[in-house]
Amino acid sequence: MSRVSTYLNFPRATEEAFMFYKSVFKTEFSVPISRFSDVPPQPGQPPLSEADKKLVMHIELPILGGHILMGADAPESMGFSVTTGNNIFINLEPDTRIETDRLFQALSSGGKIDTPLQEMFWGGYFGSLVDRFGTRWMFNCTAKG
Repeated sequence: MSRVSTYLNFPRATEEAFMFYKSVFKTEFSVPISRFSDVPPQPGQPPLSEADKKLVMHIELPILGGHILMGADAPESMGFSVTTGNNIFINLEPDTRIETDRLFQALSSGGKIDTPLQEMFWGGYFGSLVDRFGTRWMFNCTAKG
């Protein structure tokens, strides 16, 4: 079933922020917290420090009306520079790859593709972009066809 969520990036405070949001909304995480230590080694990528391995790679918390708040750490040690404005994405999870491709193509028109749609190690068909109005979009389709 398709869904829309809001994705937040923090330099190194995702777990702290989401524990706060969990206490405010009085809900439970919908999936176990994924950490950067869960990522398989990537060719040409230096090993992660012990501190970076403990950071949050992905977290999900239902808030109101079926809306899901998602997040990840995006530390400078991994090449990120989080500032107000680039730390929030609208995350789309279409039911099909055809719909994912259509939406990605339409929203990227006149904008900038950050990550082209591609297969990812977690099994998703993932990509991200900034549309021509500066809105950041993230796509993650779990359908295989």
